[in-house]
Amino acid sequence: MNVRKLMLMVGALALAAVCAVMARSMFGGAAAPRAAASTPSAPLGPEVLVATRTLPVGTIVSPDAVRYQPWPKDLVEKAYYIKGAQPPQDLSGSVVRYAIPAGQPVTQGSMVEPGDRGFLAAALGPGMRAVTISVSAQSSVAGFVFPGDRVDLLLTESVAGGGSGPPLKVTETIVRNLRVLATDQRTDKATDDKGKTIVNGFSNVTLETTPKISEKIAVAQTLGSLSLSLRSIADNKLELEREIAAGEISAPADARAERKMLLEIASRPIDSDTSFTTGGDVSRFQRSTVPPKTDAVAPAVATPGVAIPHGPVIVIARGNAVSQVPLGRN
Repeated sequence: MNVRKLMLMVGALALAAVCAVMARSMFGGAAAPRAAASTPSAPLGPEVLVATRTLPVGTIVSPDAVRYQPWPKDLVEKAYYIKGAQPPQDLSGSVVRYAIPAGQPVTQGSMVEPGDRGFLAAALGPGMRAVTISVSAQSSVAGFVFPGDRVDLLLTESVAGGGSGPPLKVTETIVRNLRVLATDQRTDKATDDKGKTIVNGFSNVTLETTPKISEKIAVAQTLGSLSLSLRSIADNKLELEREIAAGEISAPADARAERKMLLEIASRPIDSDTSFTTGGDVSRFQRSTVPPKTDAVAPAVATPGVAIPHGPVIVIARGNAVSQVPLGRN
């Protein structure tokens, strides 16, 4: 290659590199002030109460469901909760009357506070019923069940059967994923001066059920004793995975569909695929089945001069004459 041509090519490349660096510095330096100038300053206004997540109708509000956030002054309405007028913990235990999207202000008309008329009816979902059951400290998780929690309902009973042996002791989970509406007519958590939850005992629990499940619970209260089992929040996702694995539902296509399906599962009581445990599963000295029925044997008739046989006998009837022959006798 000609040396002169090679030098011209190297010079052209160097000149192009210098031009590119100069152009980048010129345009890059001019873009920053333009962007800064186009950013408007945040409008100043009071802090209003907004929902931290979507609150469907019937949701029992907890302290972490709402928070204060600055709001444009020109958009503040009288129905909003403004900071300083009412602290957010005062709304704990209230029920959402109208759905509130995440990030939107909470209005006073969208909430029903405990003690207001129609409070319990507003807390119920469409087509649901409220059922109250009696519990003790032992059967209510020592009072650590609060409104808004999810519980399973257990029935413990003794089944005598038709035999003469000891009855069958059995506990069965009859309903899963029931929402607690109130405990002893309380619909919120009691807190002390420092905001800590006070655990109090209670004797009655009001649950949200379907009409059919409410009938089952009414019958279950006559069969034995009822107790509550507190559910974990993570159980909703596990329930979704179980139903997908069993082929009961199809896998959600995206994250939004999965969240919607989780919300439906979280609000749905389940009275199918129940489980039970018998006394034989706990102790080797207990029964695992119902005592079988035994056939009635005619009572022995005392005959003068004949001793009543003891042990197994065979009853022989010849017309109106009935006799008993002990087993092993010719």
